[in-house]
Amino acid sequence: MGQPAELGRSPPPPSFRRRGVYLIPAMIIFLWTQFALFPRLLSSDHSATQKLSQHRLEQLEHHLQACSALHRPPVEYEQPTGLNRGNPRWSAKTGQSQAVVLRNATLFDGDHTLDHPVDITFHRGIITHIIPTAQHDSMPEVHEALVLDLEGRFVTPGLVDMHSHHIAGSSPDVHAVEDVNEVHPDFGPLTPYVRALDALKAYDPVAAIVASGGVTSSLILPGSANIMGGEAVPVKNVRRDEAGEELVEELLLEHGVPKEERRRYMKMACGENPKDVYGHTRMGNAFLFRKQMDSARQLLVKQDDWCLAAAAAYETGDERAIADLVKDGGLPTDIALESSVAMLRGQVGINIHCYESEDIEAMLRHSEEFGFRIQAFHHALEAWRVPDTIKNSGQNITVATFSHFAHYKHEAYDATLYAGRILTEHGVPVAYKSDGSNEFLNAKYLLSQAAEAHSFGLPEAQALQSVTSIPARSLELAHRIGYARPGYDADLVVWDSHPLGNGATPLQVYIDGRATLNTTIDQAKSIQTTLCAPSSRQRPILTERSSVCAQASRADGNLIITGITKALIPDLHPQSNADNLTLVLSAGRIACLGPASECLAAAAAAAAADSTAIHLQNGHILPGLTAVTTGLGLQDIIMEPSTGDGIVSGSTPKTIIYAKHGLHPGGSKDLARAKLGGITTAITAPLVTADVPVFLRGVSVAFKVSPSSTNNIPADETSTSESETLLDRAILQPDVGLHIHIGQIGKTASTPTISSQIGLLRRLLAGSHHPSSSPPSSSSTEQHPQDTEVYTQVANGTLPLIIHVLNHHDILHLVQLKRDFPATDLILFGATEAPLVARELAAARVPVLFTGLRPNPDTWEVKDAVVGDPLTQAGLKVLLEAGVKVGLAQAGWSDSGIHNLGVDAGFAAKVAGLSEQRAVDLVSREVREILRLDVGSRAGDFVVYEGNPLEWGASVVLTVDGERSAVVECWPDAS
Repeated sequence: MGQPAELGRSPPPPSFRRRGVYLIPAMIIFLWTQFALFPRLLSSDHSATQKLSQHRLEQLEHHLQACSALHRPPVEYEQPTGLNRGNPRWSAKTGQSQAVVLRNATLFDGDHTLDHPVDITFHRGIITHIIPTAQHDSMPEVHEALVLDLEGRFVTPGLVDMHSHHIAGSSPDVHAVEDVNEVHPDFGPLTPYVRALDALKAYDPVAAIVASGGVTSSLILPGSANIMGGEAVPVKNVRRDEAGEELVEELLLEHGVPKEERRRYMKMACGENPKDVYGHTRMGNAFLFRKQMDSARQLLVKQDDWCLAAAAAYETGDERAIADLVKDGGLPTDIALESSVAMLRGQVGINIHCYESEDIEAMLRHSEEFGFRIQAFHHALEAWRVPDTIKNSGQNITVATFSHFAHYKHEAYDATLYAGRILTEHGVPVAYKSDGSNEFLNAKYLLSQAAEAHSFGLPEAQALQSVTSIPARSLELAHRIGYARPGYDADLVVWDSHPLGNGATPLQVYIDGRATLNTTIDQAKSIQTTLCAPSSRQRPILTERSSVCAQASRADGNLIITGITKALIPDLHPQSNADNLTLVLSAGRIACLGPASECLAAAAAAAAADSTAIHLQNGHILPGLTAVTTGLGLQDIIMEPSTGDGIVSGSTPKTIIYAKHGLHPGGSKDLARAKLGGITTAITAPLVTADVPVFLRGVSVAFKVSPSSTNNIPADETSTSESETLLDRAILQPDVGLHIHIGQIGKTASTPTISSQIGLLRRLLAGSHHPSSSPPSSSSTEQHPQDTEVYTQVANGTLPLIIHVLNHHDILHLVQLKRDFPATDLILFGATEAPLVARELAAARVPVLFTGLRPNPDTWEVKDAVVGDPLTQAGLKVLLEAGVKVGLAQAGWSDSGIHNLGVDAGFAAKVAGLSEQRAVDLVSREVREILRLDVGSRAGDFVVYEGNPLEWGASVVLTVDGERSAVVECWPDAS
């Protein structure tokens, strides 16, 4: 049944309503132009009454100026051309003092990579010319320019990170300088009136670390605890080099721009964060937000009404009306609502932390209801579900997301590694951002997210745009940053290899034309520049995949694999550099691996017995990788204890916990990603989180990632006993090592200091040398006999003692402990600051399961971390050169990036100068030797890839279980 027109009419779209908002200022501006012609009603020597009237008139004029400001739209800048603008941040005293010419550069200009080398000139913080190198003679002469020949190296615009918290929460972070979230009962979940500007630390050294990764501009936002968290501010990641004051103002990207013309950004959040902090449901949070915006809308109407009435009174000179208008303070204002009203007037860009599709849809509803425009959804891991809804909103919304960080909470669980490609194909702009705060959200390595997105199908140009021009456009700063063109800020990065290559590192970073690294291009070591981007992952045609995997699933199946260019398993094929190898698999066993001519007979036999051929372009064979994980196989969603084993509680438990008793070797999403990365063995300890102190963590377990066949490959029932369960087939070694935390996370009620932790550990080891007495416990409960046996095994070296530790001072105390208890098999886990004491570790023969491959000195515990190229030598290199035995382990408390273990090894090869074989050992043989994994006579697993798994874009083709002689994975895929 129809409705009356006035009830059924849909509200106009936000863009139409915003145009309506600016009809009001047109009238005000017209009246304002009459001020010069409007005669002064009173002179200064008239009576007190006349002076009062004049005072009121001056008040009215002041408020009319405020009315004009209320209705002033954000400045719309034209795209610069040549020298038609200057860099407002440049100054003669501290700015770029000498023109620079980068000759013979391969340039990505913000849109695409130019197909010819160019010469780039910049002066006074502005790019002045970009001319093909072949036309160098036609370049205008620049007096006393510094000319650097790049020999074809890549140059990109400075990277733009549109979501970070560095320099708002100081690095290293301590409670006294934690200023990211305004959470206080006096304010509640709506704090749009606070500003990140008031939290910035100009002295924070992290800005230089971030810049060393090529990130020249960042949007610093308040945190996501509140529905409306406050206003964000864009900065340049630069610190003063010379003596002088370090000022927040000089960090600002718009330093030098009049304050009234600077961009404004609102940070909002929906979903789990404000729910968890304040206890409301999504329904309650939506009501609170709508109530806030309704109050803002009411104030907006009052302001517009007042401004119109004031303009009319001013025009007519109606003294009574003027007196009434100014008597109660004049123009209605409310500092708590000012930013919300500005949102409705289109003067503030809205950036919303929003993961799930229902939250995205709800915010679009709210934007329609109140007429504000959303600039970007941040994190937005489920945006791939609703790309058309986002696109069809008409708001040109950017999705600022992660490439892989996911699964740790419910709203992050349905992420897909293909999100960038999916959204881009639907016309939604995609930016990658860091959320810069900790080791696994390290803003320095922003570019690696674009590289990973490219490996999962995002085209090369869009991948580079995702960290340059797309975020710049979203922030409405694309007239200055995000592009490398004449007239733009001279924020440029010279890379040592293709920017999307694994481990691409800046050779120099220019911000406002000034070099920020203490090296020159000429001083940089000579590196063979790779001009081609790595390939994206190959996804086989469905019919091809079905045919191959059907053959592989057969117990007597035969596969002939050609096009193998490298085998990095010396025991399997010593000639690791031989190319064009052929692998013949017969019933899961290697019938031949060698040049095609050597495998003719085996291939013919396989073909006669019914076989399937797989033709690879760049095949690689590696051993199955071994991952030391956060909690793989124990829980699907770390922040939801109901989804698995649960979290180890804070105080020292009365009995030792065993990961083997909580193992769920099923199909969690992190396990699927492990299979995607060629991981066949995982070691996991009982699960902990960063916010729950734990001293005694428990005993880890080693298990097979693919204990039974997947991808429609049935298990080989002939190789297992009828009584054998999935758990039996999964567990390789039930007790790997006892895990203990030394450091800040180990500060429980029973072990409140690091000294008490080490003291207790010493008593446990010392007590185990006296069988007649039980080791002392930190609780009053009597020690369980089985626990006593564990401590005895640890003390005599039968069971490894794995200490999770970060700080180098704490590590030295453990080196002393090793000297006092030499029989104990002591292994360090994490060990971010271990490079600082590498010689001591080597002398004590203490191995390290290292997680500090890309360290971030984000806490006091790791404030002295060796941050790596291009600022320092890589920490891993320091450890290996000192002779420390090292394996790589997973950092942080999420395993959602576990599929990149091979890529991590490739990164290690580059920063530490390792061979490919040595790098593979770091994630296979070395880990197994350090943990003494008992494989007995078990044959090794191996994995066949299309592409080099040490680089982005390789795909697992087959995973072979050496013990069972069976293909257990065939072209695995994962979201």
